[in-house]
Amino acid sequence: QVQVVESGGGLVQPGGSLRLSCVASGTIRALATVAWYRQAPGRERESVAYITDSNSAGYSNNLEGRFTISRDNAKNTVYLQMNNVTPEDTAVYSCRCTILSTTEWSHYWGQGTQVTVSS
Repeated sequence: QVQVVESGGGLVQPGGSLRLSCVASGTIRALATVAWYRQAPGRERESVAYITDSNSAGYSNNLEGRFTISRDNAKNTVYLQMNNVTPEDTAVYSCRCTILSTTEWSHYWGQGTQVTVSS
C-alpha cells in the first residue's frame, strides 16, 4: 500500500510565506514525478508545479519566482515553498505522486492541505 500525505497549510497574511510538504510512504520502489495542484472554491483544479526524479521542475501560471518546488529523495518528500502569497493563492493544495509500488507505476493523490491567504 502507498499513502500520500500533504501538510503545511494554514492561514497566512498576504505577502507571507508557507512551505507545504508532500510525503509518500508505504511500498515504494521508485518515486518519479511529483506534481502539486490546487483548487480554489468554485474553480477547476489547476496545476501549480512539478518536479521529476532528475530534479527538473516546471511551474504554471507565472508562479515561478514566487513558488519553488524541491524534493528530498531519501525521505520521499516534495516541498512547495510559497513566498509573497496573495489572496488568489487561497486553495486546497494537493500532490500527485507517480510511484512504482510492487509491479506497476500508478498515480497516488493525497487528501490535500488548505491554504488561506487573508489579512
